[in-house]
Amino acid sequence: DDPARWRPGDRRFTLPSAAGAGETLALWWLPQPDPKAPALLYLHGTLRNLYGNQPKIDALRDAGFAVLAVDYRGWGESSPIVPTEQSIIADAWQAWGELTRLQPDPARRVVFGHSMGGAVAVALGAELRRGRDLAALALESTFTRLPDVAEAAGFWGALGAKLTTLSFDSLARIGRVDAPVAMLHGDADRTVPVQLGRRLRDAAPPGTRWTEVAGGSHSRLQSEFPAFYRDHYRAIAKTLTEP
Repeated sequence: DDPARWRPGDRRFTLPSAAGAGETLALWWLPQPDPKAPALLYLHGTLRNLYGNQPKIDALRDAGFAVLAVDYRGWGESSPIVPTEQSIIADAWQAWGELTRLQPDPARRVVFGHSMGGAVAVALGAELRRGRDLAALALESTFTRLPDVAEAAGFWGALGAKLTTLSFDSLARIGRVDAPVAMLHGDADRTVPVQLGRRLRDAAPPGTRWTEVAGGSHSRLQSEFPAFYRDHYRAIAKTLTEP
């Protein structure tokens, strides 16, 4: 945790979990000076909690978004449970409810997910509606189904894929998303092979914006290509603030 990252008005807070009695959910609210700025729900992946996601969160904020970020139960300062697909999605829905309170204008709300968080974002996006609920869905370095990622890791990954209780089947859900979708993926991603991102793109609604980054890794696109990364998300933010 770097104190220099925190700005006046930033809040780290917890909420009682709506899904687990006596459990709590940790969130960060990082606003923009302009209360009309677009607001983004940040859904992280499996490997890092919010503190480990700070560089990416900062980059999205620098692109013009207010950011509400959540640690699912089982991560960070949220309650230490053994997470399930259902618990993770339930926590994302609770965070979404908080975002709607912080940014009441549906035309200025974006759901963002990185890696596994992209699958969580698709699960929400399949149930939300453009205009009524949100303006766009932004996915980064995400996949078709979690077992596909395990199988891509070879024999032991394929064995793990048969044993895992998590599926996060975005392939079955993404076609129900009716908001604009923007997808970003590095072609040197060793965690989620770009081929899985392309397959998800092909199942996505017509008009989905696909951006493939030559030489880009799984988690560090914001530091490997900072100007490109900022411009990519700034363009999304700009479409939500133009008259």
